[in-house]
Amino acid sequence: MRLSTAGFVAPVLFAISLAAAQTIRPVFSSFEVATIKPSAPDDGKAGRYIRMQSAHRFQVRNYTANGLIAAAYDLNPRAISGGPTWSGSDRYEIIAVAPGDLRPTYDEQMIMLRALLAERFNLTFHREKKEFSIYELSVAKGGAKIQVSTAPFDEPSNVTSTLFAATSGGIDHALMPAHNVTMQEFASVLQRAILDRPVVDKTGLSGRYDFDLEWTPDESQFGGQLPPGAPDSAKPGLFAAVHQQLGLRIEATRGPLEALVIERLDRPSAN
Repeated sequence: MRLSTAGFVAPVLFAISLAAAQTIRPVFSSFEVATIKPSAPDDGKAGRYIRMQSAHRFQVRNYTANGLIAAAYDLNPRAISGGPTWSGSDRYEIIAVAPGDLRPTYDEQMIMLRALLAERFNLTFHREKKEFSIYELSVAKGGAKIQVSTAPFDEPSNVTSTLFAATSGGIDHALMPAHNVTMQEFASVLQRAILDRPVVDKTGLSGRYDFDLEWTPDESQFGGQLPPGAPDSAKPGLFAAVHQQLGLRIEATRGPLEALVIERLDRPSAN
């Protein structure tokens, strides 16, 4: 009987070892291939995004070089200086292929984007401590109104913004569903993609949370790229919405931050 039992143990152990080997994550140091081209001249108000279209296809729409650097290094564009004049005006489309069989996390996508900026835009830079006009994100009186996420610990966070058109031709409102996000990740999205200055997390909240945020954006948000037209929405502005819906506060102040100073940045090399 012992021989019979031993005969079945080895295949089970082998199967477990094989499954473990198949789940090892690849090293996401750079994209396998990437195509970069200028955005169409009339795409200035057409919206922008950085996202994975599939497990392997990474896409950027309508981003300036400064916007790409801000995303790659988790900065507000105002914390970037020293680049050529075109770095804040010329917009680009990028299609890239990620390596391996697994979908890269957001952090892994940004690692590959940094490599792309160095290889194709010849980006070099140094860091300097500077004082900026900033926003501080903190807990409002009465406490936070956000739900602690019940997602598995290893489930990727997801926070995106969708803009809904108004009948006037402008934007009616913005919707941000957030799932399994930290307050640092929320602050990062606010400073990279929505607000016009750096955002510092001062909430003291260390967990992961789920929440929905709806607001009426103004012309200072989303890099000033909103289409013209008065909003029809009765929804509150961003600061009021964050207070009312999340129990948090965004407050304008000044403070020291590490800025990125561009030493070299070239137009992207040919595909």
